[in-house]
Amino acid sequence: MVSTESRVFGKRAQKHIIILASGDKIRHMTFQPWMAALSACFVSVFSIGYLAATSYLVLRDDLIGGTMARQARMQHEYEDRIAALRAQVDRVTSRQLLDQQVVEDKVEKLLQQQMALSSRHGKLGSLLDRAEESGIDEEDVQPPQTVPQATEKRADASGGLKAIERLMGIGGRQPQQKMALAYAPQSVSTGQEAMSDRADRLFSKVTLSLKDIEQEQKARIENLTAGASQATDAIMTILARTGVKVAADETVAAETAAVTGDDDAIGGPFVEPETTGAFDRSLVGLDTALARLESVRSQARKLPFNNPSPASDITSSFGNRLDPFLGRLALHAGIDFRAPTGTRILATAPGTVITASRTGGYGNMVEIDHGNGITTRYAHLSAILVNVGDTITTGEAIARSGSTGRSTGPHLHYEVRLNGEAVDPMRFLTAGIKLSHYIN
Repeated sequence: MVSTESRVFGKRAQKHIIILASGDKIRHMTFQPWMAALSACFVSVFSIGYLAATSYLVLRDDLIGGTMARQARMQHEYEDRIAALRAQVDRVTSRQLLDQQVVEDKVEKLLQQQMALSSRHGKLGSLLDRAEESGIDEEDVQPPQTVPQATEKRADASGGLKAIERLMGIGGRQPQQKMALAYAPQSVSTGQEAMSDRADRLFSKVTLSLKDIEQEQKARIENLTAGASQATDAIMTILARTGVKVAADETVAAETAAVTGDDDAIGGPFVEPETTGAFDRSLVGLDTALARLESVRSQARKLPFNNPSPASDITSSFGNRLDPFLGRLALHAGIDFRAPTGTRILATAPGTVITASRTGGYGNMVEIDHGNGITTRYAHLSAILVNVGDTITTGEAIARSGSTGRSTGPHLHYEVRLNGEAVDPMRFLTAGIKLSHYIN
């Protein structure tokens, strides 16, 4: 092989001629510079590719193993994250269910308390009606809290219960946070805590409202009981001044025996009534106080506290005076009313007529038995309008005034007798004025 010489550096490279000799045959090839460069490039690319392929084949297993290990690690981390999220979801859900159960229990207790208060209010309402019928003015025993305020508190309590039910999804509504838990458990947990705080505030408000209502009921019962007791004591004090003694407890027992009768006789040792709490005991106390008041008032209404001739003036009082016929000192056993002949005379209390005829110096006289040893006499009458055995009511016309018997002129002689002895009728007339506030 023969090649031409290259020129000096800086001059144009000359062609290379390759001569191939084989026996007698001689061949030559002209080799351009660019062909040399191209061949060198080809050889280089081939070498690099060969080396790269060899390296890939050598390192492929390591690369694949590393990639698979990395993917497995990522998958494990993802699964761990999912498991942690699920655990957190379960914790939040369990806490929510537990909180809901607690809230439901509290709501149930509050509802029971509200129902108990409503039931108590019903019992108290019947006693209030009795107190009103007994003449106890509810305004006088009303606690400082007004009825509209109590109604507003009942509305607050009822509204608070409904708000708690809406808050915790009670009453057919289920919580709707489960879908959000998988995405934002932390925010849901925060919201759950806020909801729990709100529920606690509502519970506190409702509980306070119910307690206020209960306190109002207790205060009303205490005031009514005190009012009934005071009225009973006042009536008994006024009656004692007239000489009539009424034992309220004995009267209640007597009235109970009269109602039951002999055929339904009852008895046994006294045992305190069965109650379920202080409120029921206070109701029993109020019931007892009202029973005593009603009994004492009933007895007072049977006594002669009314005026037999309201439009007439009193001309002669009870006690010693000069006898108009004999001119010497004598006991005047009643009081005289100036009443023209024919004036209607009224019964001063209910009772039974035991005398309706002319009786000695009384002239025409009507005598009425009012029970408890008390009788009244109406004398010097011009006409008698009742008969012996008639049952008389208070204020019923029984006669007309006149001047029969030992009388100097038309008037009404009126007597009150206690166990057969004459007592001053003015005690009863004065007591009747004082009792008008309690028995009318």
